[in-house]
Amino acid sequence: MTAPQPHSLRPPRPSLALAGLACLAVAACAPMVPTRAPAASAAAAKAEAAPVAAACPKDLAPIARCLSGQDSAGAYYLIAIPQKWNGHLVLHAHGGPALGAPKAERAVEDLERWSIMVRAGYAWAGSTFRQGGVEVRAAAEDTERLRQIVVQHVVQPQRTILHGQSWGASVAARGAEMFQRTADGKRPYDVVLLTSGVLAGGSRSYDFRTDLRVVYQYLCNNHPRPTEAQYPLNIGLPADAAMTQADLAARVNECLALNKPVAERTTEQQRKVQTLVDVLRIPASSIQGHMNWATFHYRDVVQHRTGGASPFGNRGAVYKGSPDDAALNAGVLRYRADPQAVARFAADTDPTGQIPVPVLTVKGVDDPTAFVELDAQFKATMDKAGSGARLVQTFTRHSGHSYLSDPTYPTLMAALLRWVNEGEGAKPTPAGIAQQCAAYEAEFGKGCAFLPTYVPAPLASRVVDRERP
Repeated sequence: MTAPQPHSLRPPRPSLALAGLACLAVAACAPMVPTRAPAASAAAAKAEAAPVAAACPKDLAPIARCLSGQDSAGAYYLIAIPQKWNGHLVLHAHGGPALGAPKAERAVEDLERWSIMVRAGYAWAGSTFRQGGVEVRAAAEDTERLRQIVVQHVVQPQRTILHGQSWGASVAARGAEMFQRTADGKRPYDVVLLTSGVLAGGSRSYDFRTDLRVVYQYLCNNHPRPTEAQYPLNIGLPADAAMTQADLAARVNECLALNKPVAERTTEQQRKVQTLVDVLRIPASSIQGHMNWATFHYRDVVQHRTGGASPFGNRGAVYKGSPDDAALNAGVLRYRADPQAVARFAADTDPTGQIPVPVLTVKGVDDPTAFVELDAQFKATMDKAGSGARLVQTFTRHSGHSYLSDPTYPTLMAALLRWVNEGEGAKPTPAGIAQQCAAYEAEFGKGCAFLPTYVPAPLASRVVDRERP
């Protein structure tokens, strides 16, 4: 068959093999052999060593080659180039974040999870980031450093897609704002894809976890116990506390029995679980994970990011949904967010909306980790910055967070590339994306679940508002 012209986009046909699908779906021409990027300057080459050959994850080994390395800031990274490359690069910003020093294994795990990108014909590169913890701008710098390593030492892509997942969506959004031009005046990122994103910034995205800590303590009174040294719950944990995640899980199960089926919980345990579910509007299955965040990540933020003061508060929050709201609101502990800590945290984590390239988002409407209402806040941010015309948001019926489905992502990537290649006349719509997704199921399996008419409610409808500095 005649190879399509570069940047042509049309849905795949069931009879096409994977390589053909990738070419047709993502603006590629005939299978391309990866070519070396132009030689970098001696200074740049000295600053960042070239990656070395590495083993690909087992599922990708037959169709790709991989390279790995550690950058000058200490971040590990992994790069995958499919044998039948479509000419485009995905720069991945991972979720989490994990606490502690970076580990090379994290990049392998990310590539395994996002192997769909490589199977669809894209080159993929992901950084572990130089450090653990909640520092968004540093992670964005690490992602941009990896992009430079790829173009200096590996390949020169036609288009570069900045992809952020979960917390990494905030990294990608901030990165797109921070890095708008390269030294030669070009765009480092052509488009941005934000999936299952935490997109309201640190100053708003974590409010419900503060609420969880205080409501949990009101109900359970064991974190800390009355016999232990007391501390403000909005700092997470004291700096020198020796508690582990296993210790915390034991306390939560002592009170709520989350490790048991509902039928095996006592009436009192289930009453407390249901109160948390109704007041916080989170599923019982996510309580433990959010408690971990509100404990260990809060400590990381306070001790390492905001100078020992907490940016989290709940003064003025009015809680609803318990058997006795008056008693709950009278009994929960109240904390005032420190103004300087809020400003410092917001400067690092809050998107400004000043993104100069097309942005496409996707979120499962029942995401238990990053509420769908966060996307309404992000839209308001983009609109306020005058960038709203460059944002298209899509939503799906999925209830997961870490991964939606295989056909979802190639559909979104193709829509983004069509938009940037063909201009405003090709700006995608949720309805168009929903229609196009079905064609990708033939190659990537079932999983399309777009809801083209869905519009999320404001964040304040899900998370109670509060006094803010």
